[in-house]
Amino acid sequence: MIEARSIGKFFSIINEKSLAEGLTAVLNVSLTISDGKIFSILGPSGCGKSTFLEILAGLQAPTDGTIHINGKLVLEPLPATRKDQIAYRRRYRFISPLANGVFRDHPKHDIAMIFQDYAVFPWMTALQNVVFALKLRNADKRGAAKLKKREIEEKALFYLHKVDLAASAHKYPSQLSGGMRQRLALARALSVEPKIILMDEPFAAVDALTREKLQDELLRLWNETGSAGAPITVILVTHDTQEAVYLSDEVIVFSPSPGTIRNRIPVPVRRPRARTDGDLVDIQERILAMFQYDINQEADYSI
Repeated sequence: MIEARSIGKFFSIINEKSLAEGLTAVLNVSLTISDGKIFSILGPSGCGKSTFLEILAGLQAPTDGTIHINGKLVLEPLPATRKDQIAYRRRYRFISPLANGVFRDHPKHDIAMIFQDYAVFPWMTALQNVVFALKLRNADKRGAAKLKKREIEEKALFYLHKVDLAASAHKYPSQLSGGMRQRLALARALSVEPKIILMDEPFAAVDALTREKLQDELLRLWNETGSAGAPITVILVTHDTQEAVYLSDEVIVFSPSPGTIRNRIPVPVRRPRARTDGDLVDIQERILAMFQYDINQEADYSI
């Protein structure tokens, strides 16, 4: 279970007059996400969706509040006052570079993240990209390797096969289409067998037809994790209302900046789904009506 408790994120920025001013990206977001479901975070551009996702991943520390996964703290809030800064330094003054090296490759939380721009290494083949991810996780708490080199490559090929890229294992990302590169990113994320996958606009850079194919591929792979045991939890940031409703068990709607939770909308439609399903279309229209009201203040819509 993921728990966000009163998350806030404040950035200090320099304006065009070279003066410091502040920007609140996320404001007082509290959220509980149960295991094994697909959730979408939907909202207008600049409302803090990606910032909140990076806080969930531990890539950014919140200014206020905490994220807990299965009861464990992800990152502490940044010290906001001089007193907090002194206490923070005292708490961590004995952590040496050696200690950091010991803990660096052992994440506290079993999370994989997929970015909009694929984030695959262009100088590595598809196989090497997946092998690299597996090597990063291929150590127990004592630093001993869990898998041998041959086993790592076999596992990498297994996940490339899952996303229909086994025949392209020795191709470089520049030799793959946009959809294939995103499938590679998905294979790399799945290969480490995480309990949570965070996805930031993962299908935004491909055409509409490829986007639908990737959505169905994600659902197929998610369903396979459920048939093999506990399904992974997927949290998806998107601007696409149809995508959010089609994929998700629940849609979390963010308000315009600063980002707060405007509403949580369950999607109680059984899978497999059809994109033209009347119930899905109704939910999409309700969400679009919310955005219409927030942006133009022209119409209220009871939900």
